[in-house]
Amino acid sequence: MTKVPFLDLKSLNAPFMDDLKNAACSVVESGWYIRGHYCERFENAFAEYCGVKYAVGVGNGLDALSLMLRASMELGRLHEGDEILVPANTYIATVLAVSAVGLKPVLVEPAENSYDMNPKRLKDAYGARTRAILVVHLYGRLCAMDEICAFANEHDLLLFEDCAQAHGARMSDGRGAGTFGSAAAFSFYPTKNLGALGDAGMVLTNDADVANMVRALGNYGSERKYVNKYKGVNSRLDEMQAALLLAKLPHLDASNERRREIASRYCAEIKNPKVLLPEIPATPSEHVYHVFVIRLKNEESRNEMQKFLAARGIETLIHYPIPPHLQEAYVHEFSGEYPVAEAMAKMILSIPMSPVMTDDEVSEVIGAINEF
Repeated sequence: MTKVPFLDLKSLNAPFMDDLKNAACSVVESGWYIRGHYCERFENAFAEYCGVKYAVGVGNGLDALSLMLRASMELGRLHEGDEILVPANTYIATVLAVSAVGLKPVLVEPAENSYDMNPKRLKDAYGARTRAILVVHLYGRLCAMDEICAFANEHDLLLFEDCAQAHGARMSDGRGAGTFGSAAAFSFYPTKNLGALGDAGMVLTNDADVANMVRALGNYGSERKYVNKYKGVNSRLDEMQAALLLAKLPHLDASNERRREIASRYCAEIKNPKVLLPEIPATPSEHVYHVFVIRLKNEESRNEMQKFLAARGIETLIHYPIPPHLQEAYVHEFSGEYPVAEAMAKMILSIPMSPVMTDDEVSEVIGAINEF
């Protein structure tokens, strides 16, 4: 029986093995392992790739989110207790970051056709204490940024981006993930479209004050050694991960293009009427397909499909089975109803998506889904 893994990280990194080994050896031989030459080079390279002025490497994606928000608080642009609009169907990290710095997350229902934050529902969540919007480019698809930016401007709100799944996603005019708001957070967790070989994260911004504040907060609150101006934390991108990411960055666009090729086949060749496919954006580059999500009519059908595919050696995952407002950690903090987010959690299924998938593996997945 053919085995189709959901994601094979060893195969994913194999094409870059020589470059990764050389990068790792260079770091070891340098004798400098935190915030050195490679960190600076990767920060500059990723900022240029995304189209922003400043990038600050941090320890991981969650730290990137929380430090981005904390920086705005230290600069007096946000204050404890302010409300931040976030998607109701995001990964828990988005909500955790808001809570961690003393802000209040307010959930916004997603659009059923794109899974991203529904701009038409922003007005439902907006209130007297709303001060910012934190969008999540979920599954690698850019949100409806023109509409969301217009709402933010109309109501004088700050705009932040969670780009943990959207490395390289761009609109037709060149604007990309990480360029729309006050600041943006990226994760380089190993499974991401641009993945490290450990934890790593980054904050992007065009605001020098935000960049300097994030850098200080992530370095124990220190701008100068042994002089601690803020109550900071230890969250710095280490030289090893920076060097490995720098080696992989030149291959990101080709990797994303292969993801789009696979997604195009899925959308064209999956014909099972029980399966609802994601809407294809008008500009292909708006979506980098961190994962490819299909939808069944209900939880029972979804679970049956998952078992059916597993029996044929095809691995699948659910992103995400429990919405934030139903997680035990937040069960007493959200009082509203979020039927769209709850319904999606019961119907969605992520099928294999990787730039190193073979055409035969893609055909195997398509065939099995059509057979169900």
